[in-house]
Parts: sequence; C-alpha cells; structure tokens
Amino acid sequence: MDTTFTGLSAGLAGIQRGLSSLNGAAQRVASGDPKDAQPAPLAAALVDALEAQIQTEASANVVRRIDETLGTLIDIRA
Repeated sequence: MDTTFTGLSAGLAGIQRGLSSLNGAAQRVASGDPKDAQPAPLAAALVDALEAQIQTEASANVVRRIDETLGTLIDIRA
C-alpha cells in the first residue's frame, strides 16, 4: 500500500510541476512583444509550454493507472 501512495504522490507532484511550468511559459508568451524581430524567446516559451503539457499528461496517466489498480484491488477484495 505504501508503494501505491508513493506513486500517487509522485503523480500528483508531477501534475503540480507541469502546471507550474505551463503557467510560467504562458506568462512568457503573454508578455512577449509581438513586434520583436527576434522570435526565439516566443518559440522557446511555446516549446516549454508543450513540454509542460506532456509532463502533466504523463503524470495524470500515472494517477489514472493507480486509480484503476486500486479499483481492481477493491473489487477483488469485495
């Protein structure tokens, strides 16, 4: 059971980190100057946003799998 809670904690922490990273990337995109001749900062912020999205989705999958496993264990014990 401790392993399950450890995995759940890791999944939730990953979601929180991903959302925090996404928030920071969104702020960098929003604060960018559209007239700036150098698109590199905007591109980097968009790449960071995509990475944060992937991290959040992966962490959500961890939480979903643990939820499914716990549900199966509860069904077996019932």
